[in-house]
Amino acid sequence: MKIGFVMDPIGSINPVKDSTFAMLLEAQRRGHEIHYLTDSDLYVSHHQPRAISRKLTVQDNPDNWFRKGPEQDMALAELDAILMRKDPPFDMEYVMDTYVLDLAQAQGVLVVNRPQALRDANEKFFTEFFPDLSPDSCVSRNPRFLKAFVRDHGQAVIKPMDGMGGASIFKTASDDPNLNVILETVTANGQRTAIAQAYIEAISDGDKRILLVDGEAVPYALARIPASDDFRGNLAKGGRGEGRPLTEREWQIARRVGPVLREKGILFAGIDVIGGHLTEINVTSPTCIRELDKQFGLNIAGQLFDAIENRLND
Repeated sequence: MKIGFVMDPIGSINPVKDSTFAMLLEAQRRGHEIHYLTDSDLYVSHHQPRAISRKLTVQDNPDNWFRKGPEQDMALAELDAILMRKDPPFDMEYVMDTYVLDLAQAQGVLVVNRPQALRDANEKFFTEFFPDLSPDSCVSRNPRFLKAFVRDHGQAVIKPMDGMGGASIFKTASDDPNLNVILETVTANGQRTAIAQAYIEAISDGDKRILLVDGEAVPYALARIPASDDFRGNLAKGGRGEGRPLTEREWQIARRVGPVLREKGILFAGIDVIGGHLTEINVTSPTCIRELDKQFGLNIAGQLFDAIENRLND
């Protein structure tokens, strides 16, 4: 099959930890033809979705992990599937990319994850549809409402709606002298929506990433444990990853969220759970495949490609 990957520049990734790279290796192992695309390669001409593509070969070598072929201008309809793996920020340029992928989907290409779902399932906001599973929260661009929430709870975490990797996330408190400036910064003085979530002390035991493939949870989570000088567990911010079997509560959360994601056409997602609370639902470019594969002898990208091939063969 011909499989397209829309991703960030491959030369800039860390192949030892990159989940998209795990997918590339698996696609190649199965004999699929890999087409490498970046967001700037996508375009529409004469009402047809197209891209500048390079055929790609990969190897699991951190010193020399890819080789690109010459550029070719192709119709996206020539591909069997496209994996949308570009990292946030989720801005209007990202939305424009999903519109191009919508056209490809309308011509019979399987897009993972479905473009409409990428637009609908904001990674921070989507937890609001599971109020009994998630911590109390406030979503607003008005600093006054967010400040009142922090005062009600004593401690809270404030996050922008479009980031990733722990960027621009603040832990604050009702008596924090920097609370006003934190709210001004995150909301861009009331012009940008942010979310405040009640602070969960159990973060010290890890922010657990649970991967779901076609709605089914991988039975192990990666607990991302904060460094001693930070409250964020994100690996990109110095957190330490430790694999653990899912608890009964985590299975309960996965069994509730998984079918909703599958119905929306989200074949690959990563949900974040802290102390038994659902804090995020990541659908753009979830990570942690390589860490879990290594610790437990899994092949999560293989599970994903089983799901992709099943969809294409239906």
